[in-house]
Amino acid sequence: MRLPAAPPVACASAERARLDRATASYDAPLAVVDLQAFDANAADLVRRAQGKPVRVATKSVRCRALLERALVRDGFTGVMSFSLAESLWLARSGIEDVLLAYPSADRAGLAELTSDPKLARAVTVTVDDPAQLTLIDAARAGREEVRVCLELDTSLRLLGGRLRLGALRSPVHDPERLADLARSVVRRPGFRLVGLLAYEAHVAGVGDAVEGRPLYSRSIRLMQAAARRELAARRAEAVRAVRAVADLEFVNGGGTGSVQHTAAEDAVTEVAAGSGLFAPRLFDHYRSFRGRPAALFALPVVRRPGPGVVTAQGGGYPASGAAGADRLPHPYLPAGLRLDPREGAGEVQTPLTGQPADDLLVGDKVWFRHAKAGEMCERFEALHLIDGDRVAETVPTYRGEARTFL
Repeated sequence: MRLPAAPPVACASAERARLDRATASYDAPLAVVDLQAFDANAADLVRRAQGKPVRVATKSVRCRALLERALVRDGFTGVMSFSLAESLWLARSGIEDVLLAYPSADRAGLAELTSDPKLARAVTVTVDDPAQLTLIDAARAGREEVRVCLELDTSLRLLGGRLRLGALRSPVHDPERLADLARSVVRRPGFRLVGLLAYEAHVAGVGDAVEGRPLYSRSIRLMQAAARRELAARRAEAVRAVRAVADLEFVNGGGTGSVQHTAAEDAVTEVAAGSGLFAPRLFDHYRSFRGRPAALFALPVVRRPGPGVVTAQGGGYPASGAAGADRLPHPYLPAGLRLDPREGAGEVQTPLTGQPADDLLVGDKVWFRHAKAGEMCERFEALHLIDGDRVAETVPTYRGEARTFL
């Protein structure tokens, strides 16, 4: 079942009242995370992982307090980071298992990594090209051994490779080429091959039950079923080929939308997930699971331009990816508000239309959901953690700790 864009009217009214009570003493704009929803989503990820550990994708959380809240739960282990500077910062703060899932050209960071034993033990870097190893060697400032993870391209290739479905990530698609890359790592002094990463974005990050688009949704389901079958066989072959070269500590795969499918593969030892903790709008469109919206932001009403219209302050927080309406924040509560199609979510103001606008007063809060998860945290210095109808704690985001990594 797909989670609806907004709860039923009676539930929506109660939910809005609860959020307003909890934040009554806080001025908007502000951002919150509902701890009961966060914990329920975390438990559901663990359930779907079927006993395999879940590695938390930090880009989808971007708040150390919430990363730590997930990591202390049974079923979670380690984090998957998105930049080397972030990886080093998290390792220095005490996280002992950091997988940097994207190649880095941060020479200063690589110099720090290769000269600090604690950091070198905690951080694993991902590569998919020998040129990345050469760059690391050129940036070395010490003799510490660098932990390396290889990335396998997961894209589905049809029509002899002329049609490619999947994210443009690793260039290494064939198990034989991945084994060659593994040999190039183990032959180079100063590197230790410890892991393999294969993220199927076209399965994990693409919803298969999009409201109002039944034919499109069916085509996505057919594509994803074919992609899962092809990748399961190829990933198993790749793991066998690389394990013949090195003794791997982990094989990571999956994402929030594919946790249960990826965890079912014998070749995979752990799954990654992050967006499922916050359950943003883009993750409403899956048949196999439903999350509880945990991360919300509120904007204040500052104008009433006319009947059926109010204007909120700020709100221009689009999500990354191909531009489109699905990347815009969504007015969530009170239910029934809509973005103005000519203005959308604006840099300094966001007009909202719909019947509920007539009941809103200047100073009232309008609650929104972001299209993605952690990107919301780049807009706010703090998250108010709500437990029931009170703010239990206020914690800094990465931005609130003066960390903006990308």
